[in-house]
Amino acid sequence: MKTYMAHAETVERKWYVVDAEGLALGRLASHVASVLRGKHKPTYTPNVDTGDFVIVINTDKVVLTGKKLEDKYYRYHTAYIGGLKEIPYKKLMAEKSDLAVYEAVKGMLPKNSLGRAMLKKLRVYKGAEHNHAAQKPEVLKIDK
Repeated sequence: MKTYMAHAETVERKWYVVDAEGLALGRLASHVASVLRGKHKPTYTPNVDTGDFVIVINTDKVVLTGKKLEDKYYRYHTAYIGGLKEIPYKKLMAEKSDLAVYEAVKGMLPKNSLGRAMLKKLRVYKGAEHNHAAQKPEVLKIDK
């Protein structure tokens, strides 16, 4: 019996839309990262980008469990000396909730050129509106 190996030219991609309202940030991010990688397909191949496109809407209604809103920080460095910046997640979720979801998904993808290609298939929106109706996205249900 031969093992099936997918090729980048033969991969069929679908579009999915995820409503993030009321979902926990980490659970949402792990499920979206799995779909972006293509692990939900029987044709999954680790060295080929077999994933689908994902649209995440209503990111301003994502919840963080426990005391993460007060205790957790989004950290980044400006590349200057002493340039470490910290933003509490309470402020980040109020102002840039789409960035919080994007970074959570990014952290769950491979850290190489394949992971960067997978991340390009992610679209994140704060509100309920998106401009990808022409792609006819299917609703992707995520359990709470």
